[in-house]
Amino acid sequence: MAERADGAVAATMTGFARTLRAAGVAADHERTQNLMRALGHLDVTDPGEVYWAGRFTLCATPDDLPRYDRCFAAYFGGQKAAVTRTSTTSVTRHLAAQGDGAAGDDESAAPATASRTEVLRHRDVARLTDAERAEVHRMLAMLKSGRARRRSRRFESAHRGVLDQRRTIRDALRKGEVARLRHRRHTTRPRTVVLFVDVSGSMAPYAETLLRFAHALVRSEPRATRVYSVGTRLTPITAELRHRDPGTALNEVSKAIPDWSGGTRLGEELREYLARYSARGALAVIASDGWERGDPELLGTQMARLSRQAHRVIWVNPHKGYEDYQPLTGGMRAALPYLDELVAGHSLAAYEQLSERLAHA
Repeated sequence: MAERADGAVAATMTGFARTLRAAGVAADHERTQNLMRALGHLDVTDPGEVYWAGRFTLCATPDDLPRYDRCFAAYFGGQKAAVTRTSTTSVTRHLAAQGDGAAGDDESAAPATASRTEVLRHRDVARLTDAERAEVHRMLAMLKSGRARRRSRRFESAHRGVLDQRRTIRDALRKGEVARLRHRRHTTRPRTVVLFVDVSGSMAPYAETLLRFAHALVRSEPRATRVYSVGTRLTPITAELRHRDPGTALNEVSKAIPDWSGGTRLGEELREYLARYSARGALAVIASDGWERGDPELLGTQMARLSRQAHRVIWVNPHKGYEDYQPLTGGMRAALPYLDELVAGHSLAAYEQLSERLAHA
């Protein structure tokens, strides 16, 4: 990294590279380092120079260019001008200057800071304005979640692995001798995610954002994601979330869910789920604040059953994002012994981290 690029610029561009990777652009660590070296020789307060430096270093194929343009406009909060051969493009909003120190103070002034979108990534979605929440939702729509893989029962040909006796014998019968030993290995497939989204009254400030995150998961892995709303009843909503447009998907979901802003009887709903379906080998994700109106003992029993089936059980609680949070509600106390992870779910950054967990579980 060039000496002129300070920590603020590094944090901003690393976050931008992470956003590009989520959108499918091959902005890996090496390309990000090349970008930082290029910015060391450019004026990082000029959005045009930042745009072209990122485009030349972070994009690998022509297919990456439209994704890069969309992410650049969303991340830095501006719109890119049309590309011409004689002039460089620019964005309509410049990077903000950092620091409250006096002008000319080299220690307090920084070339650039995290953009407004970067700031929004860490803010509680329940405290955003409608415009800010819409911007966060646009970023969620671009989230491309990876998925941890598991071994399948199916086999494929391989140079090494288990001896494939049938293929070896067939080759020997055809050629008259054993000329080559054939091998096979297990194929892999994405590990299934089962997501339960609490749509009760206490979760109302976060329900829409959680459902948009669920939409991103379904769009990334349609065959390996199952989503249910939980409140006073269990409702499968995976089919509704398969619509390409997030707004259309959310409209369909709102029609399908009959118990918006009611209570939470998660124990009864998990019992119903485990009686009708299975979470064997899956990543079970429960997004709820733990305000259980049913019997906490029943919830604990069903969580124990779920933990025996699932590969991992992750509980997403919006209040976990605050340092003084304590899992004191009856539902959280009942579920806590059976959780592999208790994570935050209050901000865009928290959902990005959850996506990383699902990719590497």
